[in-house]
Order: sequence, then C-alpha cells, then structure tokens
Amino acid sequence: MKRIALTIAVIFIHLVVAGCTANSTRTGEEMGGLSHDQKGPSPADVYVKMAVAYLQQGQVAVALTKIKRGLELDPTSADAHNIIALIYERLGELSLAEQHYEQALNLNSHDPYILNAYGSFLCTQKRYSEANQHFMAALRNSLYPTPEVALTNAGICADLQLDHEQAETYYRQALRANAKFPTALQRMAKISFKKQNYLSARGYLQRYLEVAQHTAETLWLGIRIERKLGDLDTLASYEMLLRAKFPDSEEMRAFEDSSKK
Repeated sequence: MKRIALTIAVIFIHLVVAGCTANSTRTGEEMGGLSHDQKGPSPADVYVKMAVAYLQQGQVAVALTKIKRGLELDPTSADAHNIIALIYERLGELSLAEQHYEQALNLNSHDPYILNAYGSFLCTQKRYSEANQHFMAALRNSLYPTPEVALTNAGICADLQLDHEQAETYYRQALRANAKFPTALQRMAKISFKKQNYLSARGYLQRYLEVAQHTAETLWLGIRIERKLGDLDTLASYEMLLRAKFPDSEEMRAFEDSSKK
C-alpha cells in the first residue's frame, strides 16, 4: 500500500506543479472558475513560480519560505494555497495541508488542478469516496488539459480499494485521453501481467519506455514478463540494469530471492 500511495504522490506532485505553473498565467475563465486571476496578475505569482522551481529541485524548505512570502502578499491566491498544501503534505503536516487545499478550493472551486491535488491527498488518507468525488469534479471541467492525470489517480485510488476492474477502466480512459501517459501505461502493464496476458504486458511496458525511463519497479516487472515469454536476452538486459542502477532496491532483493527458488 505504501508503494501505491507513493505512486499517487509522484503523479500529483509533477502534474500539480505543472498545473500551478500554467495557472499563474491563465485567466479565471480559462481555469474554469472564478479566481483572483480574473482581476489581473497576483503579486503571489512570482513566488508560486519560485516555489515550484525549488520543489522540482527537491529544496522543500526553500520552497516553503517562498510560498509563505507569496501568501503574505496575496492571501487570496488559490495557486499559492495549492502549492503550500502540497509542501505541507510532503512534510507530513497533514492538518495544515488540508486547510490550505480547502482554502484553495474556496477561492477557486472549479480549478481542475486543485481538485485533482486535493483528491490525491484524500486518497492517501484513505478517504476514497471523497477523493473520487474530487477527481470526477476535475474531469467535469471541459477545459482541463490533462484529464489523464485525474483518471490515473482515480485508478490508483480504485486499486487501493481492491476494485481492480474499475481501476483498469480508469487507466484505459486515461490512455484514450493521452496514449503516452507513462503512469497509466505502467499500470496497464502490471494489470496485463496479473491477468497472464504477457504479450500485452510487454507491449504496454515497451510503450512506457518510449516516453519514460526505467525504474526499479518497471525493470522487475520486465524481468517477470520476459521470464514468462522466454526472451532470455531481454531478461538479462533488464537484470543488468536492475543490478547497476538499483542494487539496494526492494526489487533487486525480490529478484535475488526469486532466483534462489
């Protein structure tokens, strides 16, 4: 469960960050709600962008300092509240995170980036029904440019509830929205493997590798797929990459344990 929760976090960190960067230059109408941006640029915008940049570099403390300054200048910036909520969530300050997510939605209740971010937060807190309501609300915004994100998060949330059929439906919808969305491709590769559709699993993994780099998880999945399909050369290639790049990973230990059997 921890691995799935972390996957949610990865999706929503990258896409919320991208969304907030975009939002700071959009009008309220374009974001699908009544935001401060309708009145013109916010003095918090520059601090939102700086906080995003520091977050992308992993400098969470500096990002927090910058976004706090942005909120001092404009406490009505929905983007700033969204970013500080994300930061507080990463720091484990869950009560503060929720307060700021709710404030962001109070300021811009139709913003799909905020709805998706808050839905992801609720899902990691096992508040699945509430989470799904927020994902669906994000998807109802016809101007949402990345519906594949909310759909994939909804799928991960369904997986957490062991509703794998619904999860697959969401992942397929995500790929219809964006055929190259890597997390949905990875998820479909795993689902296909579990269903013993090994050629399909290989196909999804190959599509994933066209748009993303291998992780320990995808290498271990690839190893198991090629064991079933009997491609020893590809299996050996995956094994070498796993040993070289992720020697201390759980996946490396799983591979070694499986090799002893």
